[in-house]
Amino acid sequence: MSLLTVTSVIPLTPRMTRVTFGGPGLDELGTWPDQQLKLLFPRPGGSAHVSDSADVGTWYQAYLAIPEPERPWMRSFTVRSLADGVLTVDFVLHGDSGPASRWAATAQAGDVIGRFGPSEDYARPLGTADLLVFAGDETALPAIASLLELLPASQRRLVFVEVADPLEEQDVPGVRWVHRSAGEDLVSVVTAAEVPSSVWVWLGGEASAVRELRRHFVGLGVSKKDIEFAGYWRRTLTQDDAPTADDLAEARERIATLSE
Repeated sequence: MSLLTVTSVIPLTPRMTRVTFGGPGLDELGTWPDQQLKLLFPRPGGSAHVSDSADVGTWYQAYLAIPEPERPWMRSFTVRSLADGVLTVDFVLHGDSGPASRWAATAQAGDVIGRFGPSEDYARPLGTADLLVFAGDETALPAIASLLELLPASQRRLVFVEVADPLEEQDVPGVRWVHRSAGEDLVSVVTAAEVPSSVWVWLGGEASAVRELRRHFVGLGVSKKDIEFAGYWRRTLTQDDAPTADDLAEARERIATLSE
């Protein structure tokens, strides 16, 4: 793992802020679609450092060996951009209900957190269908925006992003914004859209919504191998809580799809 140092903090919307980081090894990392990494946030008075090992097994064992009151909080994030040794991550601000949001709300240049990844071992290519469909909430917006930037202008796409209200919209061309303030929700809007079965689909956001949308597209006849999906968060639960039966079922589905 390595440490990251904040170089800038830029508010994007009332509920999202962009943080850029510098740190060792960033200029050696390549880029690929939908880069994922672990960020480690120190507890008050603690450290974000866990281990210098790059091996995931060794590193994770070292992480678990730290007494829980001292163990840094770990959360998964998508890389918004990585270029010239600068890592950019967008954080959703939702009050003090989570360590990442709390940290981002007061982050300033010079703050230090930890990172593990991203690793190209987990890279997944973009689909090659004539039409690509992207759907997610604000937690998936950084991933969706970064993926859209990789597409040629000629690529047909449908993009749906659920946010709280119009103030949360960003300058991402072609998005059908879904506003909770207007009584809309992602599942209803996406399932009402006319989408053929010959598509490639990317889904991210709240876990139950992602599962429902995946079932919808499978029901339309979209092959499971043409649906990338990830539940980024769970209602009333955090990443520190044990997986539910639905979480385990989702994990088995992902493994089965990758094995096909």
